Amino acid sequence: MKKISIFLIVILTIALSSCKDKYIEIFMANSPIYMSYETLRQSVKQTDARVLENPGKIYFKDDYIFVVEKMKGIHIINNSDSSNPEILTFIEIPGNVDIAIKGNVLYADSYIDMVAMDISDLSNIKEVNRVEGILPYTLPPAEEDYPIAQIDEEKGVVIAWEIKKVRQVVDNDYYPFYKMEGDLIMASSFGNFGGISNTGIGVGGSMARFGIKDNTLYAVDVAQLHILNISTPADPESISDFYVGWSIETMFILDDNMFFGTQSGMLVYDISSPTCPIYISTFWHMTSCDPVVVKDTIAYVTLRGGNMCGNNLNELDVISIADLLNPTLLKVYPMAGPYGLGIDDNILFVCDGDAGLKIYNAADPLTIDENMLAHFPNIQAYDVIPINGILILIGEDGIYQYDYQDIENIQLLSKIDIG
Repeated sequence: MKKISIFLIVILTIALSSCKDKYIEIFMANSPIYMSYETLRQSVKQTDARVLENPGKIYFKDDYIFVVEKMKGIHIINNSDSSNPEILTFIEIPGNVDIAIKGNVLYADSYIDMVAMDISDLSNIKEVNRVEGILPYTLPPAEEDYPIAQIDEEKGVVIAWEIKKVRQVVDNDYYPFYKMEGDLIMASSFGNFGGISNTGIGVGGSMARFGIKDNTLYAVDVAQLHILNISTPADPESISDFYVGWSIETMFILDDNMFFGTQSGMLVYDISSPTCPIYISTFWHMTSCDPVVVKDTIAYVTLRGGNMCGNNLNELDVISIADLLNPTLLKVYPMAGPYGLGIDDNILFVCDGDAGLKIYNAADPLTIDENMLAHFPNIQAYDVIPINGILILIGEDGIYQYDYQDIENIQLLSKIDIG
């Protein structure tokens, strides 16, 4: 009798323990819609030009602007005449957020994969290689009023959501982390669009998470730096993943140094040995969204509060990096809600949200606010690339280009509308 009692106690203990570890939930949720990995890896293709609908990162190489259509692909714009840019074509790349270009090979993320494409002939763009499973599992934006149902990564990548009632078994220790990001016909033929030269590296905006130094391609997510060898550009090879910190948002490379903008500060790494980054220092600040650009011994950092960025801090920080081991705050300038920024010689461009585009003479970092050169208040500006006297700006309602060669008479050259 005693043995039976002990047996029942053991069974009840196991049952209660199981009930404690798992339980059933029934609720309305964002239920995932999947694309299989097989379909994902057959989905890159060139299509006809289309209007911009939800643009993200911008990139420039040779006479072409590349604009990411968030999670969908890349618009390619002929910018040989900045007064009359022409959208040439579109590359469908599911899950695309960032790009970089070396020579005539374009690198783009496609959910968990890194894709390499030959763009030497823009009328015949083709995928030439793919590094599978190198990037974190990324989810598209979801309806904020409903929770996200459990994800089964074996089914493929999540490309969309449907709101419906779900029934799921939940483990008490189920705490997954995913990176959240923000009807086409294959074109039968294309005109002669020209192509991209097989030399040089392109230029990205300050919100970039991809970067290239010599024969190394870097892609940073929220915490990891993914390092690839691109000595043979069309054959990228994954070398390693390197933990660099937390809440990483942007990457900026200058010479032998890499600067990360994070929600808590600016991180500095030595990449003189490109495949072996070495931590140098951190400049800490209040929790805030944080892109960074650098010129010589000065780093410019915009801090934006609100939303997921933390507090309501909105400012431009000017930091001396003359001593990389000890970055020093020189000056703080109040801003309305800044996003990206750019620097060309001593001309500083700041995208200040609702306050528009602000252009400063930054020759004296201690008097920047006294030396505003121009202000365009009616643009909801997101990021900029200043290059060769032309400013490429992406805003809420379009892509703007300004000629700033005569800084006393900045001229709007063109605008490509969104939508």
